[in-house]
Amino acid sequence: MSTTPIESTTLTDFKPLHDHSGLRVGLVAGGSFVVVLTIGSLFVQMNHVRTDMAKMQKSIMAEIANLRDDSTVNMAVQARRLEVLKEELENTRALGTVRADRLAKQAEAGRARTQQQLSREIRDMKEASEAANASLTSKIGDVSTDVGGVKTELQKATAQLKSVQGDLGVQSGLIATNATELEALKRLGERNYFEFRVGKTKDPQRVADITLLLKKTDPKRNRYTVEVMADDKLTEKKDKNINEPVQFYTSKAKQPYELVVNTVRKDLIIGYLATPKVQSTR
Repeated sequence: MSTTPIESTTLTDFKPLHDHSGLRVGLVAGGSFVVVLTIGSLFVQMNHVRTDMAKMQKSIMAEIANLRDDSTVNMAVQARRLEVLKEELENTRALGTVRADRLAKQAEAGRARTQQQLSREIRDMKEASEAANASLTSKIGDVSTDVGGVKTELQKATAQLKSVQGDLGVQSGLIATNATELEALKRLGERNYFEFRVGKTKDPQRVADITLLLKKTDPKRNRYTVEVMADDKLTEKKDKNINEPVQFYTSKAKQPYELVVNTVRKDLIIGYLATPKVQSTR
């Protein structure tokens, strides 16, 4: 085995190093310090974040608890309110039932009263009707008696009517001397009759389609004088007697008009005018 002789070295064999190691060490130390500061700052910030998160979590939990409490209270209030409403509904139903029963009883009582009142009114009306019928029957009997009497009187009056000759020499129709006989004439219906009361005035008074002007009366002798205006023709009828047919013609009829005075008073005559039923040109 061979050996290689070791060469000996001396201090003169090492090359001198540049003086950069101190700068590197300083930079490394500075960087480490910065890193340490940064890490510390981050650690502090993390602690603050943790603390804030813890506070926030605590606040959230408290808020959740409050919400749970409020929800529980609200649910209790709503439940109580529902109970109250249920009680009110039951009370209202009960009250409605009572009120309905009361109204039904009142309606039944009212119906009964109305029925009684109607029955009473019907009974009263029936009694009044029976009384009225009895009274009417009695009155009809009285009227029948009166009518029979009037009919008898009219028959007597008709029998007493007579026909006389008028002042123109023409045979007149039947003459009435009083109100009863005049009524009988009207019922016979042979002529038209117009009653009048003519006083002594300045102006003529109209009777039917003529006018009369009373000129003079003589109650003691039952005479009168009158002017007759017919068809614009004036005729004086002088010193005529009561119940005397005063005759005159008009263009409306072939038969003469007849003026009959039944009563003569001072400045007044009362009687009637009889005109033909048929009015035509002569």
